Amino acid sequence: MAIELYNDGKHICLMFDDLADDESNHAVQANQFLIVDHEHGALIDPGGNMTYNGLLMGMQEYFPSKYLDYLFASHADPDIIASANKWMIHSECKVAISALWARFVPHFCTAGNTVGRIISIPDQGMYFPLGESTVIAIPAHFMHSEGNFQFYDPISKILFSGDMGASIVSHDEADTPVEDFTAHLVHMEGFHRRYMISNKICRYWVNMVRQMDVEWIVPQHGKSFKGKKMVNQFLDWIEALPCGVDLMTQEAYRVPSKT
Repeated sequence: MAIELYNDGKHICLMFDDLADDESNHAVQANQFLIVDHEHGALIDPGGNMTYNGLLMGMQEYFPSKYLDYLFASHADPDIIASANKWMIHSECKVAISALWARFVPHFCTAGNTVGRIISIPDQGMYFPLGESTVIAIPAHFMHSEGNFQFYDPISKILFSGDMGASIVSHDEADTPVEDFTAHLVHMEGFHRRYMISNKICRYWVNMVRQMDVEWIVPQHGKSFKGKKMVNQFLDWIEALPCGVDLMTQEAYRVPSKT
């Protein structure tokens, strides 16, 4: 079922959080997103085969899939973009992804299907026209992928943050924003300590986001952070978190024992 994050009649942001039965398939819960503006549409991190059919059917009430302008991919993991070939067959959309991953996209697709249809996003990011609005690719390198982008919608003031802010919850928990930040830490702290590369990178990202007008951080996994107060709580937390290579020692790099 589509969850309306924003809808002013001409500009719509939708989230889909329950398209895959993650528990029975042993798959991580994942959110997919659709932005529609004046009859133009873009999917953000549409997922793989587990989510394709549900997303295809769920979006039709708001936007006909065959008229998609873009697939925005934060990076090249299967839960982000493994369904790319199906979307490219059934629409004229282009795939926008980091220049570091652009040559990997054809591995998900039928030979020749991607010719002229991949937009390589430079490291500094870029603006994408969508209807009468724009979507901005925001640099998020090494969080967790070396070529990584988040997508900001200036009208709704939503930052679709990919893995930054992600939490490990079931699909029936992801549809409501975080209400108690401290209680929520148990669902995301371990993820961020392992998947974010270093505190240095997190601080750079926080410095950038503090300069933006963000009302809502919506990750690709789990619950979102709605409102300036909750957004700032998350920024304060991740800014101070040791993670990734900060935590590595020689103990993590040893030949495994036979016993």
